Amino acid sequence: MKDNNTLERDERSLDEILAGIEDTMKQMESGEGSLEKMFSLYEKGISDIKAAGEKIDAVEKKLEVLREEDK
Repeated sequence: MKDNNTLERDERSLDEILAGIEDTMKQMESGEGSLEKMFSLYEKGISDIKAAGEKIDAVEKKLEVLREEDK
């Protein structure tokens, strides 16, 4: 898991991140595994959701720039 102070960029595509979130959710919904495993999956899911949000924010910023250039 990435340290919050590290400015690492997630090089996965948005589709890859979303697929990872879906896989994590399926694993959690199965209910199989220890409490520690579920907590680890939860942390991974939260991290992936943040990464997806960052990707979406970057696209929105690019769209804003393009819209301003069109004016």
